[in-house]
Amino acid sequence: MSFQKLDELGRRLDALDHALSILGADEATHMAVGGGEARAEAMATLAGMAHRQATAPEIDDWIEAASQEALNEDQTAALREFRRRHLNLTCLPAEFVERQTRTRMRCEQLWRDLRARNDWANFQPALESVVDMVREEAHLRADALGLDPYDALMEQFDPGNRVAEIGPVLEDLKTFLVDFVPKALAVQEERLAKRPLKALSGSYPIEKQRELGLAMMAAVGFDVTHGSLAVSHHPFCGGVPTDVRITTRYRTTEFLSSLMGVLHETGHALYEQGLPREWSHWPLGKARGMSMHESQSLFVEKQIGRNPAFWQWALPVVERHLGEDWSMDDILPHVHRVERGLIRVDADEVTYPLHVILRFELEQDLIAGRLQVVDLPEAWDAKMQAYLGLSTIDTPADGPMQDVHWPSAFFGYFPSYTLGAMIAAQQWAAITRENPMVEQGFAEGRFDAVNDWRREKIWLQGSRWSTPELIERATGEPLNAEHFRRHLEARYGE
Repeated sequence: MSFQKLDELGRRLDALDHALSILGADEATHMAVGGGEARAEAMATLAGMAHRQATAPEIDDWIEAASQEALNEDQTAALREFRRRHLNLTCLPAEFVERQTRTRMRCEQLWRDLRARNDWANFQPALESVVDMVREEAHLRADALGLDPYDALMEQFDPGNRVAEIGPVLEDLKTFLVDFVPKALAVQEERLAKRPLKALSGSYPIEKQRELGLAMMAAVGFDVTHGSLAVSHHPFCGGVPTDVRITTRYRTTEFLSSLMGVLHETGHALYEQGLPREWSHWPLGKARGMSMHESQSLFVEKQIGRNPAFWQWALPVVERHLGEDWSMDDILPHVHRVERGLIRVDADEVTYPLHVILRFELEQDLIAGRLQVVDLPEAWDAKMQAYLGLSTIDTPADGPMQDVHWPSAFFGYFPSYTLGAMIAAQQWAAITRENPMVEQGFAEGRFDAVNDWRREKIWLQGSRWSTPELIERATGEPLNAEHFRRHLEARYGE
């Protein structure tokens, strides 16, 4: 049977993906600096091997023949995803995949060193090489998929996303936020005038923060027998569903940024751990795009981790690990702190979307050739001043060097963050309609209700539905940005 051949191919490709994922996670966390060049070569070779197997000429015949076979419902859905993946993979020659893997890995390795030194001059040539290759990739994909180049890149991270559809949504959100941020700051100042912010102690040993992070991960549902927590330059969730690798970074002067990072990455991990195991080697068994993935991580970070009910349970846990005794009135102003800042991963949920929209706009210009890498610091600074009133012109480490995404050739990914925030707010609205007492569970350290809902509606669906279909089936309505606006206004407005 031809479908059986596709099934066997899926197992081989899944094994190669497993190896690449673990090598990548290790490279970012434990690999010695001197191992970078050899690791890049090894991963490029494996990536080329996987690409050649996934694009072998006979696969077209297998897909066509399988479409004539008597398949069950799961197999029919799997065949559709096999076909979609095959089309996207055959856009790129194996030689290009190997070359791009080497280029992006070396750039990422340089980024780790040069960002710490604020060294844009030496980073710029490496990023230019990545951008040149991403432009080439965008045109190869666009020709094969019949899409505009930037749409073709977004398709790899979130099938179905198009600038024509999400661009106006993000533009409307930007207009709302540029007006709302000053209002939220004014509300915050009024509250702080009545009760000044209690300073945190400023002494939080890394090992104590790590223990707190592990306790929180386990409490919200992370399976510690199938995952781990480590340190990296940039927080991420990697590995594979049976061995999920979460990372964070620590500051000994405060603990909330690391804890929120851990909760965010745990949201990603819960999605991976909750995917259908029986389909794990099929494209059907993978997560449905990055906006849905980000909705799961942001749900844990924002809808759970910044919910006052969560902190009724969490405060004693924090006290046990960090030794400080706070009241709700002491901690919530820190948890809900709104502040114009330079760093996206440290941003609050009010200003965060403006960081994403800035990148979304810049990378469209980069891919189209309207903007060159050499001009990025000035272009970034102009938008940062317009949206958040801050300047990065003298600190590119806080500007176009701050994220790992561009060195890693992840162009087209950023919109998923804010779309994910919208989806998370919509999922929360649906959950609270169905279960009005869900916050009482948070106060008691119980998160089974929200996890059960997401497991049934999102995780176990894999890639059976398109993102728009999955949103509507789960929440009962198409994507509705009003839920996100109402969430921000309720938490941070008057």
